[in-house]
Amino acid sequence: MKHKISVGGLTFDIFNSLFMFLIFIIMFYPFLYVLNYSISNSAKIGSSLLLIPVGLNFDNYKTLFMDPYIFRALFISVSRSVAGPALMLIISGMAGYVLSKKDLVFGKFFRWSIFFTMYFNAGLIPGYLLSKTLGLTNNYLIYIIPQMVAVFNIVLIRAYIESLPSSMEEAARIDGANEFYVYWRVLFPVCLPVNAAVILFSAINHWNDYITTQIFNAMTPKLYTMQYLLYMTLSARLESLEEARSRFSNTTVTAQSLKMAITVVTVAPILCVYPFLQRHFVSGLMVGAIKA
Repeated sequence: MKHKISVGGLTFDIFNSLFMFLIFIIMFYPFLYVLNYSISNSAKIGSSLLLIPVGLNFDNYKTLFMDPYIFRALFISVSRSVAGPALMLIISGMAGYVLSKKDLVFGKFFRWSIFFTMYFNAGLIPGYLLSKTLGLTNNYLIYIIPQMVAVFNIVLIRAYIESLPSSMEEAARIDGANEFYVYWRVLFPVCLPVNAAVILFSAINHWNDYITTQIFNAMTPKLYTMQYLLYMTLSARLESLEEARSRFSNTTVTAQSLKMAITVVTVAPILCVYPFLQRHFVSGLMVGAIKA
């Protein structure tokens, strides 16, 4: 059966398509501009509108990777963005499973105690003093341990587990399974959508975090992350990069082009990972939101 499209409906579809295309251009063009600028000859860039590279060259990236801090910072960022979400999923996942139990002793107290931290915290100074007392300042573990418990992710995992049929757990218990077996062998594989969602949340948070480095590891250059190097670069603290540029014979490399290059290097990894997790990310959020 064919449905006749009215003039008003066709007009709306055209307007909606044009509007969404405009939104896409507004969001996509800044990334395109930064990429094109980073692979262009700075001396030949004449206009502010840069749709294609001008005088294609990769001298900016050659200069950038002459800086010894880049590879070390890249390793720190990648390692914490892998280890951090993995450990977070283990701790927060088990916490979400426990809180989903209606017969949990003092369950209401524990739930409110955990949810309370979503709205109130001790503040920056007490947190810094606690981390210093525990020996986490100027320490790689400051990137991992404080973020192993993520209350928002616990809420999502708990809501997803509560949406699953109870018959799954009952069947496992009839076969003699304990709590660890029920969660890791029965529920954990079924929770793939919400697990992917919280891992993506955590990975993005780890990758984009520079405040932790600025507060706790600013005196330890070997623990700098890519985001902190980007922050330093955009703040015009370019000593090491400028030294690399002085050793490079091509004068097309400028401070501005180096800023564009390090921005691309910092943003590209998370852009490459996101499309593979998007489907699970959306489904996990939808189920958690509906149940919550």
